[in-house]
Amino acid sequence: MLSRVADTIYWLARYMERTQAMLQVIRTHYQASQDSLQDFSWRPLLYSYGDLSLDDIAAAERDTTRVLDHLILDRENGASVYNNVYQARENARAAQDHIAREVWQCLNDFYHTMRDAEVAQQLRHGDPLSAIDGLMRNCLVFAGAIKSAMPRDESYSYLALGKLLERALQTTDTLRVKWAGVATELQYAPEAPELRYLLHALFGHDLYLKTYRGHFKPDSVLQFVLHNCTYTHSLIACLNQLSRYFEQLQPNSLPESYEKLNFLIGRLANLVKYRHVEAANPETLNEFLLETRQELLGIAGAFGKYYFGRS
Repeated sequence: MLSRVADTIYWLARYMERTQAMLQVIRTHYQASQDSLQDFSWRPLLYSYGDLSLDDIAAAERDTTRVLDHLILDRENGASVYNNVYQARENARAAQDHIAREVWQCLNDFYHTMRDAEVAQQLRHGDPLSAIDGLMRNCLVFAGAIKSAMPRDESYSYLALGKLLERALQTTDTLRVKWAGVATELQYAPEAPELRYLLHALFGHDLYLKTYRGHFKPDSVLQFVLHNCTYTHSLIACLNQLSRYFEQLQPNSLPESYEKLNFLIGRLANLVKYRHVEAANPETLNEFLLETRQELLGIAGAFGKYYFGRS
């Protein structure tokens, strides 16, 4: 496969995984806003997904309608959901010969849904949760199209690599941002509501309930998000799957390029597997997550250099 095509498919998957993660975090944050109207702020998400100045963030942080519009629909915000879907669609258009027709069709439908005036109306003046749920269904349709229509060839491997690398980044960033609120609440309550919101934001609430029988302990939540191999959004599960799909590229890889990427992925997997962090030490956790993020960005940069021909 040409490196240009591989790069396009890889980024298509990254944009769509980022879209789904953003929508889930926004949805969870909106739900939290209905439970604590007095002290609620959108500031953490505006820092993560917005491009507003500090003054504009201060002015908008409690204006839910403005924030939802900026994070989801704003075409001037390069990190908005709209622009992620647009970039995914453009990458799909460029790689149509290498992806299933159903994958292109669901991405094209998603893009036109984002442009639908009814979605904007519902977000701004109706029921934002219903609008967000409708957008998330498009993400699920995309995931289903990949699973059911794509052949398990080199294209599928690059789609999986892009998805898993982005998922690991999103898990790391969401945990780091959300844990600041958790750490504050833990000073007053051993089972902080923020723990539930964190698990919802990472698609892990139901599985956590089944695994830990409903006991929301901070250290159990950390163990679950970082080290639970059966939870698909945990860091270790993402890295294990990343290693698995990367191995499938070995026959078509230059030995030197493969060895360098394999070393980086294995080193990070061991870092996560053997690092013990505790809820009682939020500063140590934050340092670990920042270190993990840098390692993930290093892997992404190595893919660009050794597989996609980017300097």
